[in-house]
Amino acid sequence: MSNSASPATPPADTLDVLLRVAQVIESRKGGDPDKSYVARLFHKGTDTMLKKVGEEATEMVLAAKDLAHAPSDDAARKALVGELADLWFHSMVAMAHLGLSPEDVVAELARREGLSGLEEFARRTQPAGTQG
Repeated sequence: MSNSASPATPPADTLDVLLRVAQVIESRKGGDPDKSYVARLFHKGTDTMLKKVGEEATEMVLAAKDLAHAPSDDAARKALVGELADLWFHSMVAMAHLGLSPEDVVAELARREGLSGLEEFARRTQPAGTQG
């Protein structure tokens, strides 16, 4: 269990939260880029979205390193949670742009649940046509 500075109890259905955020993101497609940050990302296109995901991933890694060096630092913990939220959000914008949804990712996680990580990695690294 995490001893994070966030609420002790997550929302009743985390997937519901992700789906609501995904709906908001979808609703911004075709929106006015001068009035919506998400509409602006859609307007700027794939490269801008993916660059933003990369930036957020880097910021998350740096925040994680900060927390690893000071595990009892509540500010570092809060910063990491914030960077993870930014990364998830921008990944969801990119997913929506590419026709994917949180359900797609959750279904893949469910498929992998209970599998050995080493076996799953080996399966994914086999040459095409040899997976059984």
